[in-house]
Amino acid sequence: MHLADHPARRRLSAALGNLAVTFRGMTAHPDEHNCECHWGSAEELSLLKTPDVELEPDLLRRAWQATDWTDHAAVLRRVLPQFAQVLVAGRAEPLFGGLEEAGSSFARGRWQQWPDHCAGSVREFLHAWWENSLTDPDAVVPAHQVFVMCAEASGSVRPWLAEWEMQTGYLSDRRLAEAAAEWEYELLGDNLPWNVGWYEHDEEEMRAELVAWLLGHAAVRLRESGASAELQHRIRLLGLTDEDRWTDPHWPGHRY
Repeated sequence: MHLADHPARRRLSAALGNLAVTFRGMTAHPDEHNCECHWGSAEELSLLKTPDVELEPDLLRRAWQATDWTDHAAVLRRVLPQFAQVLVAGRAEPLFGGLEEAGSSFARGRWQQWPDHCAGSVREFLHAWWENSLTDPDAVVPAHQVFVMCAEASGSVRPWLAEWEMQTGYLSDRRLAEAAAEWEYELLGDNLPWNVGWYEHDEEEMRAELVAWLLGHAAVRLRESGASAELQHRIRLLGLTDEDRWTDPHWPGHRY
């Protein structure tokens, strides 16, 4: 199959197009304001109140990263079509950490409470991007980063883990091994491997659900797909606690 015919890529392209249609004409609230000293100029702010004008990359970044908008949801809807394109292209440039910062911007906008056609467009984009990251060999952003973005945007790891269970091909297995290798250090220290930025999210619940999934479904897949014995042992250690964990012969010597 030619890469141009990749079904996940077609789905993602359609989802991006749908965002552009759904949020066409959106603007920030007419009375929205921000500090000129710290955020940007009045002229830049006026662009957020002008529909469908493409923003310079730095202005776009400042718009979605700012945490002090009066109506963050309106600002997010204004920038969302362009923001989504930047995310998929791997050009989001978070200030701190990884794409959890972008996910927190979605969460602050409370997109799941928007009218059905708006929330549905966002939901389809997130699921399409997640599927693409697992199955498209040319996906730009690593799957573990897309996962974090989607988990933070939605406040849950469950739907994204459920999708991973359904995607069982070689590429999805390889990206599972890459994610497990990326996450094991923080998880073995009983930490979630990303920063939860939105106060309504239950960090401990997300960590517990991720660990349970890695010990169950993921452990079987890692074994059957030929992941390294070292990685399999590090995931196994997640099922041990306290002294049993760090005195195990396969403890990797992590220090926290």
